Amino acid sequence: MSELTIKVEVAYATPHKQKIVALDVEKGLTIKECIERSHIHHIFPEIDIAQAKVGIFSRPAKLSDEVHDHDRIEIYRPLIADPKEMRKLRAQRAKAEGRADKITGGRAKSK
Repeated sequence: MSELTIKVEVAYATPHKQKIVALDVEKGLTIKECIERSHIHHIFPEIDIAQAKVGIFSRPAKLSDEVHDHDRIEIYRPLIADPKEMRKLRAQRAKAEGRADKITGGRAKSK
């Protein structure tokens, strides 16, 4: 490997399948360019590179950000449910079932 190339990884996962593609690329490439060169979108056709949320080692990043040596680019799947709404629904269900205190939302006292 010359001093003009760096090593990066592109990662994507579904509940049933995961893939990490290792690449040697030129310095100065963007996240988007590395994803395109990895051809991971051929393995997972549901990936829309233009709309994808991405990060480097779990930190949010932009497709236009430059990659550095040994970065792991992660492509995130869209959320199927709003986490705040789901928590709210679980709390309401717990209150209705008597598993949570109706006022504070904490655990119900056993009698």
